[in-house]
Amino acid sequence: MPQHPSRPGPPAPAASTAEPAPPVSRVPRWLRVTLPALLILIWLAGAAVGGPYFGRVDEVSSDDRTAYLPATAEATQVQERLSGFTDGDAVPAVVVFVAPGELTGEDLAAVDDALAAADGLSTVDGDISPAIASDDGVAAQAFVPLSGSADIAEATAELRETLARDLPEGIDVFITGPAGFASDLTTAFAGIDGLLLGVALAAVLVILVIVYRSFLLPVTVLATSLFALCVALLTIWHLANSGVLLLSGQTQGILFILVIGAATDYALLYVARYRDELIHTPDRWTATRRALRGSFEPILASGGTVIAGLLCLLLSELRSNSTLGPVAAIGIAFAMLSALTLLPALLLLLGRAAFWPRIPRHDPAAAEAATSDRGLWGRVAGVVRTRPRTVWVTTAAVLALGCVGITQLQASGIPQSELVLGTSEARTGQDQLAEHFPAGSGSPVYVVAPEDELQRAADVLLDEEGIADVAVTADTPARTAPVTADGIGAFGPPGAPAPEPVVSDGTVLLQGTPTDAADSADAEQTVRDLRAAYADTVPSALVGGESATDLDTNEASIRDRTLIVPVVLVVILLILMLLLRAVLAPVLLILTTVLSFGTAMGVAGIVFQALGFPGADPAVPLYGFVFLVALGIDYNIFLMTRVREETLAHGTHEGVLRGLRLTGGIITSAGLVLAATFTALAVIPVLFLVQLAFIVAFGVLLDTFVVRSLLVPALAYDVGRKIWWPSRLARGAA
Repeated sequence: MPQHPSRPGPPAPAASTAEPAPPVSRVPRWLRVTLPALLILIWLAGAAVGGPYFGRVDEVSSDDRTAYLPATAEATQVQERLSGFTDGDAVPAVVVFVAPGELTGEDLAAVDDALAAADGLSTVDGDISPAIASDDGVAAQAFVPLSGSADIAEATAELRETLARDLPEGIDVFITGPAGFASDLTTAFAGIDGLLLGVALAAVLVILVIVYRSFLLPVTVLATSLFALCVALLTIWHLANSGVLLLSGQTQGILFILVIGAATDYALLYVARYRDELIHTPDRWTATRRALRGSFEPILASGGTVIAGLLCLLLSELRSNSTLGPVAAIGIAFAMLSALTLLPALLLLLGRAAFWPRIPRHDPAAAEAATSDRGLWGRVAGVVRTRPRTVWVTTAAVLALGCVGITQLQASGIPQSELVLGTSEARTGQDQLAEHFPAGSGSPVYVVAPEDELQRAADVLLDEEGIADVAVTADTPARTAPVTADGIGAFGPPGAPAPEPVVSDGTVLLQGTPTDAADSADAEQTVRDLRAAYADTVPSALVGGESATDLDTNEASIRDRTLIVPVVLVVILLILMLLLRAVLAPVLLILTTVLSFGTAMGVAGIVFQALGFPGADPAVPLYGFVFLVALGIDYNIFLMTRVREETLAHGTHEGVLRGLRLTGGIITSAGLVLAATFTALAVIPVLFLVQLAFIVAFGVLLDTFVVRSLLVPALAYDVGRKIWWPSRLARGAA
């Protein structure tokens, strides 16, 4: 009954200082066990099926560079038409025989015998050309077509062994040309399945053991990452096998690193939340539910941002870039899914025992102590509070100074011979070839021209200084016939009739031997000059070959970089605006991330120069930008979502400090893990991956220890509540 207004009510109960008892969960006990067990079984089944596919990636993987060029590129169009002039899809190997002195008649006979023995190999697909002696008489060369369906590294090794078996002592054999360099690349990527994965997992395990000082928890987190990778690889393998995706050794290596690093980062965020909730409540189910609620949005936003940035690569003209986007995005999606389903299920069943021996006890007072000024991150927060403007201005100035080094980064392309680090038989063979023959021997410039324009097209090649000699594909034992200003030369004894050129769809195929190495900048310039000359004389002529492929790849990569970089920034800015319900904060966060990226690239430019690298592929800055901006924003999201959460309860200034204290350890650990995983890429002796490993690893550490720890908190604290403009938080208490 209602209390009479004239009578005093019963005395109010005294305020209690004890924490309210947690609400009693209505979820049945059997479901608390069955649901996580079912999730674990599903992931276990996926990993069991996907695990064996680590050894089958080469079945659906290709490192043929022309396969990644856009269909409109001249090099691609020429490559597609070559099958009309040649037999099969053979990969040419240029074999160079080098003697300590002049080759004798017996030496040349032994070389011919060795080539005859190689002609019987199952991996040889076509006629082997006769050995051609050099003008100085010290070397000889021959062209051996290797089957495109064979394992190129095994085929090259078998060819080398067969050729060297009966040669006189002192004659060295080198296999170079397209087959030689493809073999080097295949051998370099051979360690991806075992070495790369093992180094990455070992590095992450060491960091996790140091962070958690526990045995079971690091294993649980690593299992989350590895299961995500197995299921992602299973999905990607089937998509690549059906032709939906294009997979290469480079893409495969990046996929492994991204999934392990991202899944571990998301796991660190969830584990930190779960541990906090175990301190707040004695009930594991309640702690799991609260941890999921607190980590779901930042993990989803972080992963969504990375996926959005990666999918921007679909705008690329190069399929090596455009296919990386969906491949890596699938990996990130499974990393998120694993962190939000498998990890909570494992920790729910393990409970506090997962943290042994540092078991978190139910102690609300200890939870509140985490937001005090004690400890490392408490002291950092204290510095930010006392001198915010000095901190962010000084930090920004130092980062801006580091950006100056960008002028030292030469990212206009590198020779194919420099792709693989360390010793390279193909590179040594190319050097020997250049010493005794025209440097571009074995890697001709191809020109597809109308049959009735054969001589005019040949004259353009003959007039080009960068071309040593010209031939046309013809029905001869050597499959070619020389072309001069007087027409097609005879093949055979004096007086023999000139052979007829091979005609395919009304066109002929001319071949020009470059005077420079096919992968050099001078050879690329020769292709540019030829295309300009044909535009005036034979407009329908197409110029292709190794040099043209390099040129078209580099130019497409530069166009991609110019287009994709601003698109990524806009997409991530929009996501941040939706997440933080503000405009100013996302703009400032993007600016700090771009500044951090510029510093990383500047330092990389200086380091690469010091290490003597021959430059960088144009895709290196693009990949570095996508990974650093997308992954760097991850740490912004981890920090600022927590800052916003604390701001709602404590105001902007205190919210910034509390957010910094609560996430400092998580972000540092996550940054160390991601840097370690990307550093593992350096074990693959491919220049592109080594450079990418340094840029991303250094950039992530810069983000972790400088940008997210000092620059962003100090800037947010100095700006105050206006940082949330135009949301209602901008009008609240500072």
